[in-house]
Order: sequence, then structure tokens, then C-alpha cells
Amino acid sequence: MANRTVKDANSIHGTNPQYLVEKIIRTRIYESKYWKEECFGLTAELVVDKAMELKYVGGVYGGNIKPTPFLCLTLKMLQIQPEKDIIVEFIKNEDFKYVRLLGAMYMRLTGTSVDCYKYLEPLYNDYRKIKSQNRNGEFELMHVDEFIDELLHGERVCDIILPRLQKRQVLEEAEQLDPRISALEEDLDEVESSEDEDEEEEKVVFNCPSDVKVFSTTSLGFIYTTKAHNAGGTPERVQTPEPHRRSYRDMDRPRRSPSPRYRRSRSPRRSVFSTSCLLAIH
Repeated sequence: MANRTVKDANSIHGTNPQYLVEKIIRTRIYESKYWKEECFGLTAELVVDKAMELKYVGGVYGGNIKPTPFLCLTLKMLQIQPEKDIIVEFIKNEDFKYVRLLGAMYMRLTGTSVDCYKYLEPLYNDYRKIKSQNRNGEFELMHVDEFIDELLHGERVCDIILPRLQKRQVLEEAEQLDPRISALEEDLDEVESSEDEDEEEEKVVFNCPSDVKVFSTTSLGFIYTTKAHNAGGTPERVQTPEPHRRSYRDMDRPRRSPSPRYRRSRSPRRSVFSTSCLLAIH
């Protein structure tokens, strides 16, 4: 029969791999047009070509429970049970995001807790957009990391009940997994170090007597001197002007030209010219 599991398939979680999908959904998949036309006679090598044609993810939709191609291929992979190396190549594929999600879905259904954390957590760094079809047949916008988070922490994804996943903390205590290092921790450390450097630049402590501390704040333009105790025994803060401060001048106000202190003397050329004019008149 075309709907039977291969003979040499191993049991997953103590049962037939196809039984991981509920019976009513499994029956709807067998009766669907996509299963009869596209999934008939598929092998592990031919599933890759069909996975590259996927355009969205989803479970079932509509009032008569129609399965999506993503759900049909998931059941087909449970039926033929491809090798683990093929599934790992699905997950590591960066060119086709729906191929990656199909491999992640199969790994979550059939893999151990250690394998799920090992191969799915690196996909948190994939922020590409994907389309998801809901129960009403409408499409919604998602991201790859959101889908992976649902696989690791949700109970039902694409209308399939996920097997129980052991907590990561338990696996770390049993030394089966290394502590997870987020890609954002390095960025956060760099931001904190830069903030500390900025604070040190803004606040400079000068050498001064023990009873007086002087803090220079460049952004405010003045200096605070803090004495240890005043006459009443309480701390006192006194504002003092900043030394070596430039005098203020209004740059918008036009500058006046300096007025001459003494009367200008006539140029010799002008005096000669005026004398010649008088002689010509006479």
C-alpha cells in the first residue's frame, strides 16, 4: 500500500512514525490531492525537490480540514524515514528556508532531546521572513526564529502534537549539553564596556587634599568642589567657576571698526594735484 511505512523503518518514541500525526489529520492527508499526485512514490532523494517548491508552512485549514503541502511532506518523511545525515543537510541549508524548516520539523518529531537542542538552537540566528497559513486559510507573517522557538517550547505546531522534550537545564546538569551562548551576549558586553569608558571620560578625579574632591564635568562646563564636612558636620557642595575659561562674546553682534585717534594727513599726490589746479585757474 502507498500509505504504509517502509518495512525497515525504526519505531519512533515506541510507535509507528506515522502515528505521530493524529488519525483524523492523517486520513485527510491520504485523501488530499497533493498527497495522491505529488507524494506518490517519493524517495528520500526526491523529497528534496518537492521541499524546494514549498512557499509557506502550515497545518490544516478550512472547514473540511485540508492539509497544506508542508504537512503532507512531513508525513511522507515520517513514512519513508530518511537517514539522519539527510535531515542535518536539510537543516543546514541556507538557500531554501522552507527546506530548513521541514528538516527542523522532522528533527523535532523524531530526534532525541540532545539532537533537537544541538541542531535547532543555531537557527535562532536566522531572522528571515516566512509565510504561515492559519486555520482560516489566511496567510500570516512569521520569522524563522519564531518557528524554531515554537518547536522547542510549544506543544502543538502545524496541528501536530509534539513529543515531550526534556528541559535544557536537566541536560546541562547531566553534562550532555554545553551551556548555550547567545549571539547577543558579545554585543551586550561591547555596549557595557563602551558605556563604562564614556563615564570615565566624563568624570575625571584630580589629585587634591583629602578633605576636598574636585570633579570636572565637560558637558556642563563647570567644576564642582565637594568638601568632606562643613562647620555643621554635613557634606557641602560648592560651585566654582572653571579656570582658564574663555571670555564670552556675542558672535551675532557686528564688530565696530576702531575709530582713528588722530586726523589723517593728506596724501602728497592729492596736494600736488590741488596745487596744479589752482595754478591753471590763475
